[in-house]
Amino acid sequence: RFLYSSDEEAKAPALKPEKGERAVSAEFTHWAKTNVVQQRQEGYCLVYVKVPLGDISDNQFRALADMTRRYTAGEMRTTVEQNLAFRWVPETMLYNLWNDLVKIGLGESGVHEITDVTACPGTDSCKLGITSSMGLGKAVGDTLREMEIDDPLMKDLHVKISGCPNGCGRHHVANIGFHGAAYKGEGGPNHVPAYEFFLGG
Repeated sequence: RFLYSSDEEAKAPALKPEKGERAVSAEFTHWAKTNVVQQRQEGYCLVYVKVPLGDISDNQFRALADMTRRYTAGEMRTTVEQNLAFRWVPETMLYNLWNDLVKIGLGESGVHEITDVTACPGTDSCKLGITSSMGLGKAVGDTLREMEIDDPLMKDLHVKISGCPNGCGRHHVANIGFHGAAYKGEGGPNHVPAYEFFLGG
């Protein structure tokens, strides 16, 4: 649950009636269903931005900073699921915000669903990493999206990956978890990277 201050409320964009007509696409409707939560304050929403594996480019950051100024109370927060959260977004601005997110490749729906895989950096940048957890995260995420899962119980599952037993990817609290390890290869003393698999947290 996000706490807020009276200062944030004072800086929130003013509620204005929506002007003109727009065609609401099925993609926007699905995004609004999975990524948008109504705030207690009437007319305002909390919007989650799905960031695949928490990986954002410099150009995306600049665009997000601009959206923060235009659509929110001037703040953007990160979440433990490696996503972003916009607060104080007026309902009438949701469609424009979604359009801007789509333009920079961050308009994907399904935040907190099974396709929203979490992974630590692993060997990409961590000296403690044993395995490429981001590589596995991308492969698992791509496969899950191709499966087009529509069962609501399966969609609510969470997949988390750590590149070593330290658990920075929080694999131990996931429905499906992996952590990197090293095992002896066949025919010699050499160790090879591998994963331990956890089911049910």
